Amino acid sequence: MPELKAAVSVLGCKVNQTEASAIAEMFRRSGYKIVDFSEKADVYVIHTCTVTSESDRKSRNLIRRAVRKNPDAVVAVTGCYAQVSSRAVEAMEGVDVVMGTGSLDALVDRVEQVRSDGGKIPAVSNGKDFCDLEGQPGYSSDRVRAFLKVQEGCQQFCSYCIIPYARGVMRSRPFRETIEKVEQLTASGFKEIVLTGIRLGAYGKDLEPPVSLASLIKSLNGVPGLRRLRISSVDPHDFTPELVSVLTSEPVVCPHFHIPLQSGDNTILDRMRRRYTAEQYLELIQSLKEKSPLAAFTTDVMVGFPGENEEHFENTKGVIKAAGFMGVHVFKYSVREGTPAAEFPGQVPGEVKARRSREIADLTKRLFAEYASRFLHKEVEVLIEQRDREGLWEGHTPNYLVVKLSSPEDYRNKIIPVRITGIGDNFVIGEGV
Repeated sequence: MPELKAAVSVLGCKVNQTEASAIAEMFRRSGYKIVDFSEKADVYVIHTCTVTSESDRKSRNLIRRAVRKNPDAVVAVTGCYAQVSSRAVEAMEGVDVVMGTGSLDALVDRVEQVRSDGGKIPAVSNGKDFCDLEGQPGYSSDRVRAFLKVQEGCQQFCSYCIIPYARGVMRSRPFRETIEKVEQLTASGFKEIVLTGIRLGAYGKDLEPPVSLASLIKSLNGVPGLRRLRISSVDPHDFTPELVSVLTSEPVVCPHFHIPLQSGDNTILDRMRRRYTAEQYLELIQSLKEKSPLAAFTTDVMVGFPGENEEHFENTKGVIKAAGFMGVHVFKYSVREGTPAAEFPGQVPGEVKARRSREIADLTKRLFAEYASRFLHKEVEVLIEQRDREGLWEGHTPNYLVVKLSSPEDYRNKIIPVRITGIGDNFVIGEGV
């Protein structure tokens, strides 16, 4: 009997990527060979995103692509777009399984049911428990960094965001179980663990008794063999003095902080229902810099929110410059039906959004070069992950600089000293020391 093949494609955030890797691992453990999404497979899984209308469009295109590649394959659609637009997804030609963001641990069984009996399986649910996928955390056999989802759901209800409707109420992975997972990963040889969550900074508030992200990090600092602990996105209002202290004092924590800004104008922040001001945001950045001077900061910025004028936009650029970000993920506001902002007046024309997006991207390139120049001719530690298309070794420093270097040695999954010799486009060039 020929070996069954499964292909998994993913759109969106670190949490989605973590889940998609875990989904692939579930199929691998069930006897499937995991192949590239461009290849002919027996099962296609599209783990979708719905943060913008462009994400929805890309999700639909991936579904159609899978159906064209093999009309006889089982096509399963999971993730946020499948959760909030399940009927539209179910109606698409060739879709067999729709599972959204909950109960994904049953995905392989659902696929096997379709392969055996035929028909469609709409199984979207709004689970309240933490869904721990078989094969969690997310990684594949050639990865040197493991992603561990420790928190799910959000109840902030920012005026533009559909994610609370897709991900449900906040729930956290149990404290002791999280520590045990990290212990298992480090014992397996992973040198860097990345904690992810939809609202990571709220980790533990729903547990009994309640705990905090800061207390979790303190406990993880003592895990034997853990070389690096990286924290993914944390909202500004979830930072506490204790969290700032832990992030900047525990030696295992990587000095890279991704803190979403969204806008640098207080009027727009208020309309977005963000719970901080531009001044408070910059105060937070400054407090972290005082304790960790070489730390890198990255962020998310939205352009073209309803009512955003040129003054508002210039204020955002001003905050970006003042913060000195290493990287900015800029995206254009997209109407999400069912959110308050969809009904706001002052919708910004597409060409204005595009121009503002380009301006932020150009500014980000300059800021990256400024930050990277601080490490020219200095020695840094790099966790080597892979070879790039040109055959150069590629990895990250603790502060998330991408480093490329040439060497005949096999450096994969090794932390090596590297001297920075040049600056490229969003990466730096180094040589082994």
